[in-house]
Amino acid sequence: MPAKRNQKRRRRQIRAQNELIRWCKRKGSPCQHGDSRAVKTMRRSTPYPCLPEDIWHHIHSLMPMRDAARAACLSRTFLQSWRSHPNLILNKDTIGLNASACGGNFSRKVDHIMRNHSGIGVKIFRLEYLGVVGFDASRYLDSWLQVVVKPGIEELTLVLCKTKREYNFPCSLLSDGIQNSIRYLRLHWCVLRPTAELGPLQSLTSLRLRSVSIRGEELQCLLSNSPALEQLRISSCTEIVCLKIPCSLQKLSNLTVIGCDSLKVLENKAPNLSSFFVSGCSNLTILENKTPNLSSFFCRGVGAKLSLGETLKMKKLGMGRANAVHYARAELPSIMPNLETLNIRSGPEVQQRRMEHESVFAKSLGLRQIPENRHDSLKTLKISGFCSAKSLVELTCYILKNVVSLESLTLDTIYGDCRCYLKTSPFCNHIEEGILMEAPRELSAIRRYIEKIVPTTVNCSGALQ
Repeated sequence: MPAKRNQKRRRRQIRAQNELIRWCKRKGSPCQHGDSRAVKTMRRSTPYPCLPEDIWHHIHSLMPMRDAARAACLSRTFLQSWRSHPNLILNKDTIGLNASACGGNFSRKVDHIMRNHSGIGVKIFRLEYLGVVGFDASRYLDSWLQVVVKPGIEELTLVLCKTKREYNFPCSLLSDGIQNSIRYLRLHWCVLRPTAELGPLQSLTSLRLRSVSIRGEELQCLLSNSPALEQLRISSCTEIVCLKIPCSLQKLSNLTVIGCDSLKVLENKAPNLSSFFVSGCSNLTILENKTPNLSSFFCRGVGAKLSLGETLKMKKLGMGRANAVHYARAELPSIMPNLETLNIRSGPEVQQRRMEHESVFAKSLGLRQIPENRHDSLKTLKISGFCSAKSLVELTCYILKNVVSLESLTLDTIYGDCRCYLKTSPFCNHIEEGILMEAPRELSAIRRYIEKIVPTTVNCSGALQ
């Protein structure tokens, strides 16, 4: 048995050695020029005499995780630097597990790495259980974080799995001397309970929380202690009922809120917010922006009344909600004169199966005229789920007549993103009979009212082609 173990160890060393030599060749080291003496030196686990040790440590820190680990099997110098490797990116790929690996094997390998790491000099720590079957690392996590979360760490990513007992992230770690270094914090599937005792995170620029148990007032406590925050992304955090972004976040430019089912109030006072994305918050009743610098706004699956504040700087607008067509037809011409990109989805309003608005072919007067407003900025228009609804045809005609800057027009007669031909999804949405029955009317509406007024300078796609 000892002989077999030695043979396996020797094979691993040879494999690691060959990987390191190949890596050196890619990077243009002496190996690339056939320097056999350098290779022999490497095999004797002695650094090249012409380079100081700190240079080798730096070279080692630039290697991908797997290459760095293999190099540590060959060289005492690399082994020493491995124990203080600055970038610990731990997932099933870097650990070397196959797709069906279980959580137990993953956790044991990670634990072995963490036990052999000094915890000194860690800049990036990413622990990702994505694609690993079964999660059993709860008993390890506290000790692992104690090793790496120290002054100097810049990025902390903890992507866990759904379990009956959620991991309680120790907020005390955020107060133990890392306030001036942590820049990026990403947490999935855990409990986060920040309190008023939390110190200011002076360098935190990006915060991403997904499926994290955190209440609205706790999140606001965390935000009030993050004055340098630039990006905030909140996904599926179902305990948040009210979220008010404070005006103290002077640098916040990007806000994304997705799938927070309990959220009822969302208010922004961050003065320099430029991009605002809200989707899937079905119970949201108040959505308010109180700052003047918003240039990109998208909302989908949100029934809340919109209050976007001053919109003169708005350049990109996407709406997937009831009454989006009415809003675009009645409100946008006067309040967003600098709009460049408009994407509208309004399934309930113009649904092919049971339209709320009358068809353009109904027995009534002709198209209504919208007060004309010249638009010099709108360049791109896409309407998903286009049909023969009268209001939709009127909106399209209005844009074609008044938007002199228009470059691209897409009338997509199918609602939804799952399209085999676009390769955005492995499957396609089922197209119901009512939608197929509406298709001839859609085409007739386009040919009768729209096709003849499309400028030659506009690139058309979708049903117009």
